[in-house]
This record gives sequence, structure tokens and C-alpha cells, in this order.
Amino acid sequence: MKHTISKTEILYSKSDPIDKLDIFTATQLMASEQKEAVKTVEEALPSINVAIEEIYNHLKLNIKGRLIYVGAGTSGRIGIQDGVELYPTFNWPKKRLDFIIAGGNKAILKAVENAEDDILEAAEVVKKKFINSDDIVIGLAASGNTPFTCKVLEEAKSKNSLTVAISNNPHGKILEFGKVNIILDTKEEVIAGSTRLKAGTAQKICLNIISSLVMVKFGRVKNGFMNEMIPTNQKLRLRKAFINKIL
Repeated sequence: MKHTISKTEILYSKSDPIDKLDIFTATQLMASEQKEAVKTVEEALPSINVAIEEIYNHLKLNIKGRLIYVGAGTSGRIGIQDGVELYPTFNWPKKRLDFIIAGGNKAILKAVENAEDDILEAAEVVKKKFINSDDIVIGLAASGNTPFTCKVLEEAKSKNSLTVAISNNPHGKILEFGKVNIILDTKEEVIAGSTRLKAGTAQKICLNIISSLVMVKFGRVKNGFMNEMIPTNQKLRLRKAFINKIL
């Protein structure tokens, strides 16, 4: 099978290889590249805005609909990180939230060999989770071509789910399966192909914006405060009491 190189895998050419740089120069370069991730998200704001409106309207219309994050490797973990915070931060119902990561739950903590290529498992998990037209499926792929993630979105689209495809590659195959497409064109990394760097940063920012503003539209933020937060420790219980007093 021929391997198609995406922009995220191209060798970085704006400086000498990072392993040839002194620490001061290397850290300056990496910090500068992280700033580029922010610019990339800013450029994608028109499509991000569309995603927020579409997701909110779909969840409001379909009161049993779930917000489902899908990805492999770093992208999968970034999706999980965003989603798991919606219950404690905004009291978003756990039954309206789900995750699909290539390789299953064990892939959260360690890489699972060949998991991102398993399209049969991708199709099967869509069936097992009974993904349907009520649901929203957000697929993240830095390369834009991850077989597992593409297949999940393809299957979800065939079931009339609202699909959101987020790709760091403007030509990613995943974009064929999104009703809403978001391109985060972060280009090459200082360590070629290591998309846990600025590609991952851009994905995290993008998801933060989308999920936070969907929750805002649902009234789960008031006067800038997390008025629906779930206090799970003493610090948060004190914060909740303070918020209740202010509001």
C-alpha cells in the first residue's frame, strides 16, 4: 500500500534540524511554533463558528443526542481530554457524552499496535454504540487520513449523524465525511510527524472553543462563571459556594 505523505509529516525546513540546535535556540523555536498553532485556529474560526451553531442546534433538537469524540493516538487522547471535562465543568450529562479511540480504552495510556488501521473495528464500534441521527460525531486526525477515524465518520455519516471532521491536512480524506469541516493547517512540525506538538495544540484549542461555547449557548455559564459546575473536592465546593453567592 502506497504511503501518501501529509503536510504534518514533511521535514521542517525553516531551521537546522532541532537535534542540531542548542537548547536556547531549540526552546525559542518550539515556543514560536506553538504560536503558529494559535494563528491556525484563528484562520479556521469561520468554520469553527459554523460547527458551534450546528452542534448546539442538533443537541437542542435531539434531546437524547450524544457528543461523541473520535480519534487515534494523540488526536484520540485530546478528544477525550476535552470531553471528560464537560461534566464537572458544565454538568453536561454523562449519558450524552461518549468517546471512541482506536484500540479501545487501553489506548488512552499506551499505543496499541495497528489500531489506527483497523477499519473493521471502526465499523463495529459504530454498531456497538448504536450511533444514530441524534448524535454528533467529532473526528480528529492530524494527518487527515487515519483509516480508523475516517471509517467511523463515514459510518456515522451514513446513519445521518451530524459529523464534524477536524484535519490538520487540507487534503485529508476525513474531510469527505464531515458535514462540517475544520482545517487546522499547522503544516510541518519541528520534529517531523510528531503531531503532539503544534498540530495537537491547535486541536486542543479548537475543541476548547467549540465545547465551551456550546455550553455557553446552553446557559451553563452565567456572567462568566461556571454556574452549573459539579464540586468534586473542597476547593471546588468553596468555589461553588462563592459562585452561588455572587449569582
